[in-house]
Amino acid sequence: MKSLFRYMSCIAIGLTLGLSITLLEKSHSQEYSFRTHYPLLLEVMDTIQTYYVEPINEDVLMQAAIKGVFDELDAYSGLLDKQDFQNIKDSNNGEYFGFGIEIAIEDDKITIITPFAHSPAAQAGIQPGDQIIRLNKQTVTSDKLNALLSEMKQHSKDKKAIDIMLTRASTQKNYSVTLKPSMIKITSVKAQLLDDHIGYIRLYNFQENSTQEITNQLFKWQAIPLQGIILDLRNNPGGLLDQAVSIADIFLDKGRIVSTQGRYFDANSDYYASSKSMHNTVPLLVIINKGSASASEVLAAALQDNQRAKLIGQTSYGKGTVQSLIPTLIEGHAIKLTIANYTTPKGKSINQMGIEPDIEIALEKNEMNQAGSLLTHTDIQKDTLLDTAVNWFNQPTP
Repeated sequence: MKSLFRYMSCIAIGLTLGLSITLLEKSHSQEYSFRTHYPLLLEVMDTIQTYYVEPINEDVLMQAAIKGVFDELDAYSGLLDKQDFQNIKDSNNGEYFGFGIEIAIEDDKITIITPFAHSPAAQAGIQPGDQIIRLNKQTVTSDKLNALLSEMKQHSKDKKAIDIMLTRASTQKNYSVTLKPSMIKITSVKAQLLDDHIGYIRLYNFQENSTQEITNQLFKWQAIPLQGIILDLRNNPGGLLDQAVSIADIFLDKGRIVSTQGRYFDANSDYYASSKSMHNTVPLLVIINKGSASASEVLAAALQDNQRAKLIGQTSYGKGTVQSLIPTLIEGHAIKLTIANYTTPKGKSINQMGIEPDIEIALEKNEMNQAGSLLTHTDIQKDTLLDTAVNWFNQPTP
């Protein structure tokens, strides 16, 4: 499975130098277009600096031009400065400094994909699907996403709190929280035995060591006659694509895991399971919810389409694109760019649709209101989805 996608992320993680080189290999018509428009850009900037009523810095104009380029792309693409780039690399290794929320546009609203476990956002009770309507007392709309992200990043760098007003997805009621940025230790995997015979694995995100942690845990259970395994992907926003592929490979001994399609030649790949697997005769349940996104959906779909697992919970988020981080010529900076779409083993795109569970469980309102804290605690607590999963294994076989 070693390929360019070793450092790719369904959310925005990875490094690919080859792409930077290939992107320079334009056709003659593209080169001509660039030579025509680049002098025009310089002329526009020079004219503004010379004649505009107020003095304006050249760097400010260039940043505005770059921002304009990315405004034409999707919400997952952008230019990262040194700190942003370092933050993503740190998160791969289990650390993150900030407020702890993943944000995207959904139904023309700025929507929470998921709060990171143990983050300021999770502790404040923010839930997947909640919509941000005000930031620091200023109304925000979907066309202001980049401005919102920039302001949040700046407050994080300055170690300043932010005030957010959100609409609760389950009740459509508004609520406000104040978040202070902090260093978050991202625990990738938690596991324990339930009822002495059901293995429970909570996967919070996909980082560098996730596959190894799950493998180590499954080895510990080798001598135990497991009745079933529960893989909990609730509120997992994704992470490294190669980790999703390799974790799927742990549970599969054959079949396609995921396919990716893009314009760049190495963005087109099919990933297949090897013949080696663990606990391949033990029934497997995967819990998903609205906060299960990206790499979580790759893993869940691979297990569902190959009939290795049943999915239980609610329809997942629906992010079917792949991002890569491409280092720039300016040291420490990188371009985060969507370079591919992905499809499930059966060829289905889940983008903006999500993955439907085999067993759908609608949470009651009181459970939804507790979910922000309930699903991020280290200890396993009672909740409808987990109880249903355990009971599914405890039912007598017909």
